[in-house]
Amino acid sequence: MTDQLVGSQPGVSRRTVVVDACLAAGVVTLTGCSVYDTSVDSPTTEKPTGADTSGGAASSIAAAADVPVGGGLVVKDKKVVITQPKKGEFKGFTAVCTHAGCIVSTVADGTINCPCHGSKYSIDDGSVVRGPAPRPLAEMPVAVDGGQIVSA
Repeated sequence: MTDQLVGSQPGVSRRTVVVDACLAAGVVTLTGCSVYDTSVDSPTTEKPTGADTSGGAASSIAAAADVPVGGGLVVKDKKVVITQPKKGEFKGFTAVCTHAGCIVSTVADGTINCPCHGSKYSIDDGSVVRGPAPRPLAEMPVAVDGGQIVSA
């Protein structure tokens, strides 16, 4: 069977038109599956906004009393997660997931959790407990000053 030319365009066969239409439909279908929260930046290694890089007095990130032992607190406006793996031991990490740049949403059962694709990080060191995250959360040194968590 030979391909018949479509319309008046020489060299364009019916098969070419059908194949191109199927490919276009496939692209539309596949891109429709990729819906992400694009309101956040792509993964980054830059310091969270809670970090004081000016050398001046550090501003408060959160009250130490608000960070539960064995858990943590996500401070979304500063893109920081503060954890307290053991009583009196506070750790700080960026809240930006290393997979797709989403902001992590919760700290529960010993992990920092990203809502976008299910990545989980350890509250002890920010290491990846469950992917698809490719790298640990960047650490942000913190200290307690007058009952407040501040960047160290």
